Amino acid sequence: MDHRKDYAFTATDLKAETHDEMFFSGATSFCRRKYVRELTGVDVAVVGVPFDTSVTNRPGSRFGPRAVRTASTNLAWARAWPSSFDPFQRLAVGDWGDIHIEHGHPEQTPAMIEAAIAHIHAQGAKTLLIGGDHFTTYPSLKAHVAKHGPLALIQFDAHTDTWKDDGTRIDHGTMFYHAVEQGLIDPAKSIQVGIRTTNDDPMGIEVRDAITVNDTPTAETIAAIRARVGDAPCYVTFDIDALDPSCAPGTGTPVIGGLSTHKAMSILRGLHGLNMVGCDVVEVSPAYDVGEITALAGATIALEMLCLYASNA
Repeated sequence: MDHRKDYAFTATDLKAETHDEMFFSGATSFCRRKYVRELTGVDVAVVGVPFDTSVTNRPGSRFGPRAVRTASTNLAWARAWPSSFDPFQRLAVGDWGDIHIEHGHPEQTPAMIEAAIAHIHAQGAKTLLIGGDHFTTYPSLKAHVAKHGPLALIQFDAHTDTWKDDGTRIDHGTMFYHAVEQGLIDPAKSIQVGIRTTNDDPMGIEVRDAITVNDTPTAETIAAIRARVGDAPCYVTFDIDALDPSCAPGTGTPVIGGLSTHKAMSILRGLHGLNMVGCDVVEVSPAYDVGEITALAGATIALEMLCLYASNA
């Protein structure tokens, strides 16, 4: 009998190929990677950010990290498809667990998220964040900019999240307005993909809306992203509501007419080789999901982001 299974606890080598375990039992670390807090030798730490206090519609994405991890067990038994390589052979990936959120003091949350990511960076690891609502990208950007300088932003989303506010709100619809105003992202090198809500001031960010993405060849969207970003250090953020609700009903602010999972994954695969320094998947809200299809989409997108990291390894 093989007693070595449940690799989330028993793995001895973090840089090990994908291994088979039962989908339906055992620990639900991301893709069955080992739980780690000591990050010596770790290339990428998967980090949950269970926060949804800034949502403007349906709450529940604080449960997103758990749902995405659980769904990822469906992907842990074989090499990511259709990748020509196994990202887990190229990268030492560990599941760091969740950032502690002090729910009684929501005003402290941004600094807590930023500090946790800075702590991980200080140990030499990159991060793959799983939200949580989209505001969580804002403190993540701050931590990444402290290390890399201003970033290009590649944003998959139904909403621009660049609406103005009074400067004090913790809001998942205004944080990229502040990111531009504060110089965290360079709008001349940033692009938003899949937008399908009205905002008349793009703040210099290129908008490739959902109609354009759906009505033109995927290769054109990939080329537009690559041309916009160039060789700049970039941060990829994927709000799950970029997908059409038929593919991702489990989210707080769904908008019809979005991307299919096929389209989204094809675009992501076309970004291999970009200088991606940070990434996240946000807004999975399992209370509104159907058959866990949103969580599975989020997990598959997150795995593809690991492939993006590994394409430069």
